[in-house]
Amino acid sequence: MRRDFAFELCGRNDDFLSPVRYLKVSLLVGLVACLIVAVLYEMGAFLRVDLGLWSFLGRVSSPPAKRSLLEYVAFVTLAFGIAWTTIDISRLSLKLVVAAAALAQAISLAWVLNLYHVFFSPFAPGLATVLSFAGALAYARSHAGGRKRTLQLIFGERLSRKNFYALVDASAPLNFDGEMREATVVVCEIFNQEELMDALPTADYVAMTNLLLRNGADFLVERGGYLDECDGESLRVIFGAPLADADHARIACEAALELVQRLDNLNRECDARWHKMLDFRIGVNSGEMVCGVYGSHRLGTFSVAGEPVEFARRLCSANMIYGSRVLVGSTTFEFASDAVEVRPMELVRTRDERTREEVYELLALKNHLSADDLQRRDLFWKGIIYYREQLWDDALDHFRAALPNGGLDAPLDFYIRRIEQLRAGLPTLEWQTGRI
Repeated sequence: MRRDFAFELCGRNDDFLSPVRYLKVSLLVGLVACLIVAVLYEMGAFLRVDLGLWSFLGRVSSPPAKRSLLEYVAFVTLAFGIAWTTIDISRLSLKLVVAAAALAQAISLAWVLNLYHVFFSPFAPGLATVLSFAGALAYARSHAGGRKRTLQLIFGERLSRKNFYALVDASAPLNFDGEMREATVVVCEIFNQEELMDALPTADYVAMTNLLLRNGADFLVERGGYLDECDGESLRVIFGAPLADADHARIACEAALELVQRLDNLNRECDARWHKMLDFRIGVNSGEMVCGVYGSHRLGTFSVAGEPVEFARRLCSANMIYGSRVLVGSTTFEFASDAVEVRPMELVRTRDERTREEVYELLALKNHLSADDLQRRDLFWKGIIYYREQLWDDALDHFRAALPNGGLDAPLDFYIRRIEQLRAGLPTLEWQTGRI
């Protein structure tokens, strides 16, 4: 990816704090400017112009001295302050405004203090401002100095501040031409849009949908994800890209479980306000995917592509078949097995039609299921094994034994109905990765 293309992608506000690398450069530039001005000040280089200014101001204040603590405080403060703002602020016009304002402040301070019979020379602070601005601007225009602006234009607020700073401070050069990266995709989608559209005024439907999208996106991003997509009915968040994280699958699963709780709470608010709730489902999948900047100068952004990305969306949709809330792929479970509790849901054919992949329902964090829930999970697991061996009676016995007392377990009901359909010779509803 060419750097000029990255710069054209989009704009955003300069509301990020200064990353560590920019703070270090700011300190270095400010220190150099201070040393130069301090040497000239001690040598009396400004004394003649100071006398001229004192005479111009009517000699109301005390005559200029060779050394002044106020002068030192002023040019040291301006040197470091201008270096920091010039490097940290992305827009050139705003850099110029801040530097010009600093010069104007130094000049106006000389006039104001003269009214109180105190002489203040703006020349040393002014030179410190100019030197610091020039040095900081030279760095900001370099490839390293433009790193923050490039990342802002590409990622905007789709990353948490913590991850954004980590990218800025990273020593590795920016590469958006494309690379294979192992990551985890979380897809959350609303499945009762048509019902809500028919039941609610348009403004209420949009407001209700945005509540889920906004809260879901903000939560997942703060948990370390990258907001890849967010449209009228779904959002897609990537863990492990663009910032590599070996625990991407575990973090994604933990975030998905907490997201369900948060959106359930949100649904209670929706029910109280609109007497309707959002039917959302979540799919989580891991694998190698192509990461890079896609699009044109009109619309472009960092994104991911590949079969694991598409499979995450299919997992999300497959929840509607089983009545589950969160489904995860086998690779995700393999990576996060030490951190989560699951139960097997289906062996599905992969896109090449030659192999099958296990799909799991994500239940809870490790060691967070009650003894009763664990027993029911184990009964379900054994029932699935009997089901795949076509031992229908044994499978039904285990599925029925796993039913909660007075509660609802949609996947259990699904498998009980499926066995009854098979026994009756009726076709059953199944899915494959290329057909849902």
